[in-house]
Amino acid sequence: MGLRCSGRAESAAVTDPQRVPRYGDELVVVAVTYSPGETLETFLDSLAKATTRPLRVVLADNGSVDGAPERAAHRDGVTLLRIGENVGYGTAANRAITEFGPEVGWVVVANPDIEWQPGALDELLAAAQRWPRAAALGPLIREPSGSVYPSARLLPSLGRGVGHALCAQLWPANPWSRSYRQSDAAMGERSAEWLSGSCLLLRRLAFDSVDGFDPRYFMYFEDVDLGDRLGRAGWLSVYVPTAEVIHLGGHATSRSSGRMVAEHHRSTYRYLADRHRGRLRAPLRLALRGGLAVRSVLLRRGSQ
Repeated sequence: MGLRCSGRAESAAVTDPQRVPRYGDELVVVAVTYSPGETLETFLDSLAKATTRPLRVVLADNGSVDGAPERAAHRDGVTLLRIGENVGYGTAANRAITEFGPEVGWVVVANPDIEWQPGALDELLAAAQRWPRAAALGPLIREPSGSVYPSARLLPSLGRGVGHALCAQLWPANPWSRSYRQSDAAMGERSAEWLSGSCLLLRRLAFDSVDGFDPRYFMYFEDVDLGDRLGRAGWLSVYVPTAEVIHLGGHATSRSSGRMVAEHHRSTYRYLADRHRGRLRAPLRLALRGGLAVRSVLLRRGSQ
């Protein structure tokens, strides 16, 4: 699955009545699990209060060894899909979604360490009716401390990306990071260029029209890439702050933070290199690869 370079062609494919698949209104929640621990129980308990609609939950499991997905699968409405190995976040979600029939028109993809606030999913579904071109809708995400995570952002251009990468650690309030994170944007419901993949309501018609998540991203930037490709295809990503969730933390990734730093930089390079292709931009890609490699090493050393 490569980068879609022509949004016009994809938009035509979506709106051509001869080619548009017909999906129903059924809703399924996909949680990608990798030894999620007790947070999975919190996820499922809170999800029951997030919507009045009937729904199914599929646990796309990337090889958990803690038994949490197996225990959760005893609940009514919860199904365990064993991937068999850790294929990454986006690929696991893709595999789960391809199992669904055409009756499923809405899919939530979420981390299992999300705690839903009452009515949050219903708020996302209501916003989807207000935004008929919305492909992805994301809630306001709070940290356990209560602070708001900047989950609706601009796409990382070279200028913003370099400024953010160089200054974010030492100067958190730098203008490049504030612009990228949309720190000064109004809190109201609005479109964004991409939304955090930790909790997304997806219109399946739109998601399928761009072939879902790009499986080349093991972790990180699969949500940025998806937001970009959806936008190129004429769809919108919509931030819905009246829907709230709490992200309890990187339960699985905290156990291998060094590897995750390396993976984040690898994904950053893939995203930027895809968008700066061709022989003439080879020196730029080389500089990006070298700079990101050095930054990755420095951050991993600093975290030891």
